[in-house]
Amino acid sequence: MPKQPDRRQELAAFLRSRRERVTPDEVGLPGTGRRRTPGLRREELALLAGISATWYTYLEQGREIRASEQVFESLASVLRLNRHERGHLLQLAGHAPPAEAEASEPLTPEVAAVPLLLQPHPAYIIDGNYDVLSHNQAADQLFPNLITEDDSPANFVRWVFLEPVARDVLVDWEPEARGLLARLRTLAGRHPTDPRFTRLIEELHEGSPQARAWWAQYEVQPRHSGRKRLRHPGREPVDYAYTAFHLAEQPEQTLVIYLAGGTEPAEGTRASAAALMGTVHPSA
Repeated sequence: MPKQPDRRQELAAFLRSRRERVTPDEVGLPGTGRRRTPGLRREELALLAGISATWYTYLEQGREIRASEQVFESLASVLRLNRHERGHLLQLAGHAPPAEAEASEPLTPEVAAVPLLLQPHPAYIIDGNYDVLSHNQAADQLFPNLITEDDSPANFVRWVFLEPVARDVLVDWEPEARGLLARLRTLAGRHPTDPRFTRLIEELHEGSPQARAWWAQYEVQPRHSGRKRLRHPGREPVDYAYTAFHLAEQPEQTLVIYLAGGTEPAEGTRASAAALMGTVHPSA
């Protein structure tokens, strides 16, 4: 069972992965012919960021040193990180407080009933580590074997990577799976001591060659709404829009709703759901 790297090793690997993606041309450096490694050299990145090359090398070696937030802001700028990658970098560097480890709170009956009220539109509520806390019949039919009869909690990431039928349901399986894994890494970075994430990541490493390979690429991504193509068992692919809502009192618990094509919930369903969703905030 693979061990999860500590925070210094995570920081080192993340910096290295991003450095290798930036070309000299992108930062205005002259070409120097053939290079042994992709991207910038450590010395070039350090020079552009205005820091010591030795200190930067120590960071990529995972040594026990502490650099200021200003240093990491400068590195983020040179590495052309987007705001989510920058936040992840600061989290790994210890300049953003980790989310407190909290025991998963049970859903209130009112909130647990929301997916049922949204029938026939697939809907479910997930926890911060993608455990499925509540769902309706439409979700059960659209995502076969997501809900199992054993004692282990249903988990959407586990289903995508370890359930064979997921590759038929998710028409664009690879980009969907890669994006989901990037979102899991972002969430795991906020909860470095939460054993739920450690167990799930170890299970993915054991059971999925793709998860093992992609995890090493250190992609990060926030949760979001969007569109995806899904193939209902026995039917043709359908374009679904999905929307995520965070629960106000439990912000890591998320309600996800799928709408096929341009359909909308029936008026009665919208009214019933709205009456119960006064404590639910739309996802950012």
